[in-house]
Amino acid sequence: MDASRANRLTVVGLVAFILAAAAVAYYGRTELDKMQTPAPIDPRDAAQVERGRAVYVNHCASCHGAQLQGQPEWRIRLPNGRMPAPPHDESGHTWHHPDEVLFGITKHGLAPPYAPKGYESDMPAFGNVLPDSDIRAALAFIESQWPPEVVKWRKEMLEQTRRQGK
Repeated sequence: MDASRANRLTVVGLVAFILAAAAVAYYGRTELDKMQTPAPIDPRDAAQVERGRAVYVNHCASCHGAQLQGQPEWRIRLPNGRMPAPPHDESGHTWHHPDEVLFGITKHGLAPPYAPKGYESDMPAFGNVLPDSDIRAALAFIESQWPPEVVKWRKEMLEQTRRQGK
């Protein structure tokens, strides 16, 4: 085989390798992007809500109540200085927060940036206990229990907050 033909084969092989590597990189990046895009918290998704009901019963109801009612006198500090678990129904403040904040508090606990540095809370971090999909499901269940007027107020409040932040 002459040197020019060997050079051409080397170049063709190198181009084929680069194209294959680019395809693998593109495909892998696309798949990674899909994996990093979390499923939404959707209180209208019956399957997510049912999964969330089970997660809530097993991990949340002992503090926040079987009916999402929270602990008694949840606005008054306990003798240890911590706050009781708030309700997640319409009487509490859960609906005042965007989904990203509720997800972060559930995953990381009531710690910065969701609470002041040094704030002590009985709210555990569930990030090492539950997969993200179960956290989103529990939040979908909670949101599915809010009456229509609370859902409307929340939507308006969050939209106003978004407009002010831009």
